[in-house]
Amino acid sequence: MASHSVQVNANELQRHLEATQADQKKDVAPLQDDSDLEKKRREAEALLQSMGITPDVPVVPPPMSPTSKSVGTPSEAGSQDSDGAVGPRTLHWDSDPSTLQLHSDSELGRGPVKLGMAKITHVDFPPRETVSYTKETQTPVMTQQKEEEEEEEEIAPAEPVLETQTEKPVQKEEEEAPPHELTEEEKLQILHSDEFMTFFDHSTRIIERALSEHVDVFFDYSGRDLEEKEGEIQAGAKLSLNRHFMDERWSKHRVVTCLDWSPQYPELLVASYNNNEDAPHEPDGVALVWNMKYKKTTPEYVFHCQSAVMSAAFAKFHPNVVVGGTYSGQIVLWDNRSNKRTPVQRTPLSAAAHTHPVYCVNVVGTQNAHNLISISTDGKMCSWSLDMLSQPQDSMELVFKQSKAVAVTSMSFPLGDVNNFVVGSEDGSVYMSCRHGSKAGISEMFEGHHGPITGIHCHTAAGPLDFSHLFVTSSFDWTVKLWSTKNNKPLYSFEDNSDYVYDVMWSPTHPALFACVDGVGHLDLWNLNNDTEVPTASITVEGNPALNRVRWAHSGREIAVGDSDGQVIVYDVGEQIAVPRNDEWTRFVRTLAEINENRDDAEELAAQRLSA
Repeated sequence: MASHSVQVNANELQRHLEATQADQKKDVAPLQDDSDLEKKRREAEALLQSMGITPDVPVVPPPMSPTSKSVGTPSEAGSQDSDGAVGPRTLHWDSDPSTLQLHSDSELGRGPVKLGMAKITHVDFPPRETVSYTKETQTPVMTQQKEEEEEEEEIAPAEPVLETQTEKPVQKEEEEAPPHELTEEEKLQILHSDEFMTFFDHSTRIIERALSEHVDVFFDYSGRDLEEKEGEIQAGAKLSLNRHFMDERWSKHRVVTCLDWSPQYPELLVASYNNNEDAPHEPDGVALVWNMKYKKTTPEYVFHCQSAVMSAAFAKFHPNVVVGGTYSGQIVLWDNRSNKRTPVQRTPLSAAAHTHPVYCVNVVGTQNAHNLISISTDGKMCSWSLDMLSQPQDSMELVFKQSKAVAVTSMSFPLGDVNNFVVGSEDGSVYMSCRHGSKAGISEMFEGHHGPITGIHCHTAAGPLDFSHLFVTSSFDWTVKLWSTKNNKPLYSFEDNSDYVYDVMWSPTHPALFACVDGVGHLDLWNLNNDTEVPTASITVEGNPALNRVRWAHSGREIAVGDSDGQVIVYDVGEQIAVPRNDEWTRFVRTLAEINENRDDAEELAAQRLSA
């Protein structure tokens, strides 16, 4: 019953609203016809239609439900707008009967609102980027953490990049700020400081080593290259060029006077030079330390003094010290730990020391008891302590049978002996000498050469048999002679050379091998177990300069020669020559026996000829 009564009331209300709207239309129509605004509107619509433009039709929202109808109320009929005109209001039923939407006819008569584009600027100020550095250890990182970091990188806005880009010019301007200009006095103070000199000397040496390294990137480890070059290898297997040392300023136009390999660092080789007549303003004496390990063309160390250096040697048991004997008679010491190229110590020029050229210097003894032995051409031998060169510890005159002094040109100590030694002289004789004891001085003379002795060397190869009594000599008489301290006559004379023989030296590893050099650029290797008439291997230096000095490396696999043009050349000695076989010592015993037999036969034949 209740629902029926509500429906009846709704129908009555609807009929009442329709009747009211009809009455309102009748009352308002004359007003609208007489309105000037409506006339102008209609004229504007006609004008727009004549131009082909359809006027906008007021959009009235459709009823949300089919049962909704416009109804008017007496209370709403009396509402007026701002002009005083009566403006009816309409009611529309929504899908929800409990809500009503009110729309004014004046609002419905307006055209749709035109929308426009408005630029909205989004400004975001991110926090200032800070960079921090942390020291971390190698620890496993969780995969989840990496994924989170990647997501953060993807989500991170691009504005920080713009900020860093805008900050870079500021940083660049700060970096480009002009540095403090040093005055000339400050520059000179830095250049002459010990710290700068040490740093510069050390750095340049390292850079030179790095720049001079050459690596063969085409080397074939399969051995195919060796098969193709088999003939070349066999041809140069005995002697092959390894290094060529030459310095335009310090060694050119100077004569190499001495060579010596370092006992502590086998790759270092010291060479001494006399004066350069073409450069009177340069120091007269020079000693250069060359490095075999690095392929650089400059010396490792440059030492010099005001007198020509006639002999040089690495100080045994003092790896940083180089000893030099000069033409003036002074003994000088250079130290590579010092930034100076001049000697750190030198002997005085007095009657207590040398006053003639010193051609022989050698450090003999042990680690805890060693001395520097030097001999000058006036026959004076001095024994020095490397810690004090103000005066010699011991000295004596080398005089044979109370006659004139012996002009010593070369000296050598037998293997393991620090007391007895042999010297060569300008008169062509060899003398056996002793440092201490009742027979101190010259004890024996060996005659055989017909010219000044240029080189002498005692046998040094250690092995199952002792050959320390043997020594070889070279001379201006174009010969090399083999001697024994047990006999004052030469055992054998090697006469294959055609010029002055300037130096000779035994191999430090092979018992029957020695090397000699002459004045026409020949380097000869003699293996007495193979042949005593011709050298086993020979090579001629390009240009045929006079080779003044020869020196075996301690390994016996390299040999260095120095010439009259200031060149130092190092050759590799083939394994078949340098490395002795197990039977070389016993073979050498037989070789010496044959040499003695031949010498005895030759002496008997010579005696028979004299008697005849």
